[in-house]
Amino acid sequence: MSIYDTLNNQQKEAVFYTEGPLLILAGAGSGKTRVLTHRIAYLIEECGVNPWNILAITFTNKAAGEMRERVDKIVGFGSDSVWVSTFHSTCVRILRRYIDRLGYDTNFTIYDTDDSKSVMKDVLRSLDLDPKVHKEKAYLGAVSKAKDELISPEEYLLNAGADYKKQLVGKAYMEYQKALKKNNALDFDDLIVKTVELFRTHADVLDYYQDRFRYIMVDEYQDTNTAQFQFVSLLARKYENLCVVGDDDQSIYKFRGANIANILNFEKVFPEAKVIKLEQNYRSTGNILCAANAVIANNIGRKDKRLWTEEDDGDGIYFRQFYNAYEEAEYVAEQIRKSVRQSDSQYKDHAILYRTNAQSRIYEEQFIRDNIPYRLIGGVNFYARKEIKDLLSYLKTIDNGVDDLAVRRIINVPKRGIGLTTLDKVQRFANEHDMSFFEVLEHADGITELGRSAAKLKNFALLIQSFRAKAEELSLTELMEDILEVTGYRKELEAEGTDEADARLENIDELISKIASFEENCVDEPATLSGFLEEVALVADIDNLEEEDNRVILMTIHSAKGLEFPYVYLGGMEDGIFPGYMSITAENPREEIEEERRLCYVAIPRAMKKLTITAARARMIRGENQFNPISRFVKEIPSYYLEKGCTVKKEKTEEEPKTQNYWERKKTFREKPKAVQQFAVTKATNLDYCEGDRVRHMKFGVGTVLAITEGGRDYEVSVDFDNFGVKKMFASFAKLQKVSS
Repeated sequence: MSIYDTLNNQQKEAVFYTEGPLLILAGAGSGKTRVLTHRIAYLIEECGVNPWNILAITFTNKAAGEMRERVDKIVGFGSDSVWVSTFHSTCVRILRRYIDRLGYDTNFTIYDTDDSKSVMKDVLRSLDLDPKVHKEKAYLGAVSKAKDELISPEEYLLNAGADYKKQLVGKAYMEYQKALKKNNALDFDDLIVKTVELFRTHADVLDYYQDRFRYIMVDEYQDTNTAQFQFVSLLARKYENLCVVGDDDQSIYKFRGANIANILNFEKVFPEAKVIKLEQNYRSTGNILCAANAVIANNIGRKDKRLWTEEDDGDGIYFRQFYNAYEEAEYVAEQIRKSVRQSDSQYKDHAILYRTNAQSRIYEEQFIRDNIPYRLIGGVNFYARKEIKDLLSYLKTIDNGVDDLAVRRIINVPKRGIGLTTLDKVQRFANEHDMSFFEVLEHADGITELGRSAAKLKNFALLIQSFRAKAEELSLTELMEDILEVTGYRKELEAEGTDEADARLENIDELISKIASFEENCVDEPATLSGFLEEVALVADIDNLEEEDNRVILMTIHSAKGLEFPYVYLGGMEDGIFPGYMSITAENPREEIEEERRLCYVAIPRAMKKLTITAARARMIRGENQFNPISRFVKEIPSYYLEKGCTVKKEKTEEEPKTQNYWERKKTFREKPKAVQQFAVTKATNLDYCEGDRVRHMKFGVGTVLAITEGGRDYEVSVDFDNFGVKKMFASFAKLQKVSS
């Protein structure tokens, strides 16, 4: 029996179509990774393609690792020559070889987000811009968007015209790139941009890689931005054996620069392209898929497709509405405990998905009270912790001495008696003489302006030089241990003797384990310091999700993409939360809400067996109770797919429990939650306004009454406020006053 006999007809067609452009529209759980790996196998084993000529691009290190593992299993000799990596990793490898053509040294540093923030902060300071008004994060966001669209600083300034804000961004962008160039550094966006620039300006380099990669496959094509599209298009231009796999219905990264037009217009760019749809789902039950199909069918900007399965319909979608977010969290915690207690499920089989990170707080507090183990995905990244950034800066300085940022971070860590005044003198001298920060340190004993501090600065430079000499002889693990020993970094933490210091020491031990693991995995090529720093720079938080970790997973829907869980809880399903208020009130609400609907479509089939959707009538936001209707996405699911329970549990209004700090919450770990304060609601006997009247609210100002609905406890009033849009509120709380017309 052939390995291809296990594929369905559409999957076989996608595998066997090898020549010319191919668009594979792969729905959630349709086996796209299986298709890609079998396609690689078919090219090598049946078509006689040299593995050297195959490139497969993914978006995450985890996906690349999984694909590599699968290819190795089904392909015999030569599979290790197939180039399987992320966009960024692919570009790094190309730039390491040819970036000198663009005026950089091949030993460049890759800056992470924090590094980029520090550079931009210095740039804004040099432009005399008030940091309280001009935030580096906003400027970096604008620069990143420009790079996604391949807009250079010069072009940005030209397009700014008379727009003062854009002019400032353009100037900052220009200076930011100069600073990166001076430090021989690239940020993440530059990895793609510089590779495209290299291809466009050096035909011989492009020609080499076009011949090298005659067969190109790109996963998650719907998430590509303009720069990534150009990179792929340039590579594929010669042979046009480009296979892209994606799902326009799962395009959810517009905020990161993803351009859905790349997949929607693929056939316009490649008129000869063949289109194959993978619609059979192997993950979820029939009812879950029907619910997903029903929601996404409301989008206009999409390619027609419909998920189906040969599996049973399974349970209906459980929908529960509660009075407030606390009851919602209580219910979810209770259901998880019951599931683990009464069935063979484990905590790790359950995932709670939500629209924004802020929604995790209530679940966390509830789980702490109920002693339910959980893991929050999207917290502080391991590599963003102080001690880790310190030690990585030592490694960066040893590897690339012109990285001013890394040098400045560690020059006085641990304390060496080098103050800010001295550092400013060094920086000033470096700027005036067009030298790197470290070059000034190397010649400090000959610079009179540095005075008595010169000796300390020179000693630090000698320390780094000694580490560089040792790096030639020692393994990376031994080098890290030597840094910790010689600098006294570890001893200083041990002497501190606090819980915080112990936690930092544990993190350092974990870093050493990471280094050792990296060295262990480098079988076919040497474990270099540059290679390790590249891997660290390219690691995503979600890549660290351990399958054997038996904890409930809390994460945003964006983080959950590509994952699956037997039991999924989709919380906060209210208009104003999901879809968000900003999408509803946007200048182009249809486009924004379609993006939100795609996100909902991504969330639903994360569930394999059971999906529970929850909502709250009242939710505390920015210190105020807001009353939002059930999400329109829930209403788009036909009622016969829903199993509804009771909505409001209690006929009373509750205040939010007082916020506890972490240690207070720890005390209540095994305690029953305290009863919250109750207050009465007095229903208004009559209202002095009616539908169509103009009314005034003490916060939202003047608006028009759209509807008045009588409930058991109070009147619910919908008002379209002039400056705040439509709000729903209870009459007794709102205290609306009629405005004379």
